[in-house]
Amino acid sequence: MAELLFKDEVYRIVGAAMEVHRVFGPGFLEAVYQEALAIEFRLRGILFVEKPQLHLDFKGHPLRTFYVPDFLCYDEIVVEIKAISQCGPREEAQIFNALKVARKVVGVLINFGELSLYWKRFAYTKKSKLA
Repeated sequence: MAELLFKDEVYRIVGAAMEVHRVFGPGFLEAVYQEALAIEFRLRGILFVEKPQLHLDFKGHPLRTFYVPDFLCYDEIVVEIKAISQCGPREEAQIFNALKVARKVVGVLINFGELSLYWKRFAYTKKSKLA
């Protein structure tokens, strides 16, 4: 059985998200959770960049538009957060696109909008299929 990539780092990220959800619960806008999660990351010593601008190109031509995921943690893990009633294929496609653009393998989708914190780990490979 293969070892999960960045297992400990993902565990720490999810733990920080659980603490934010424990304090706030569901019902706030995504921006509230984004700011609180950044604070919790700092308190826990989790290395991150908030809203990094990732360059896009189309057929070899750079776009003026950037793709901006919510967080890039440990320079390896893309973290997308939501504050919606339920995540679905659209949100999963977003995390796969973020991984592809960032050229990263591991991503975490976190939804603060549900009664219990929802989170899902994603691994992007050339065989990954978008929902």
